Amino acid sequence: MRTFLPSRSATVATFAALLLLVTACWAGITSNLLIEPGKQFVLGGGQLGGFKVEAHNVGKVPVEFKERPRGGGIFGKTTLAPGERGTLRFMAGSTALLLNPSDQQAKVDLKITGDTRLSMTYEPNGKL
Repeated sequence: MRTFLPSRSATVATFAALLLLVTACWAGITSNLLIEPGKQFVLGGGQLGGFKVEAHNVGKVPVEFKERPRGGGIFGKTTLAPGERGTLRFMAGSTALLLNPSDQQAKVDLKITGDTRLSMTYEPNGKL
């Protein structure tokens, strides 16, 4: 009976790929987000796991955070005034909505961790 053992280079390559994958998942996504007046940034929707958003409003206008669960509806989470920071958690399958209700551009620094296989787009404010 012959036993197959992977070569040392294959083992090292597999370990390196696994380490890269784990590091990418652990590190998350960092973004300097700009939201035009009257728009909302849409993050996630349909992902298998939950995610966490650490946000810092670095702009001159407030930014509203809402959650649109997989099953429907919409829930207000918080509003960050200029200079404020907050940490928000979103359920598996939920969509995070970041709204700019002002007439000026909003600026938010984000760090997103958890299930980061998230879609990202913009849409007009108020769209459910």
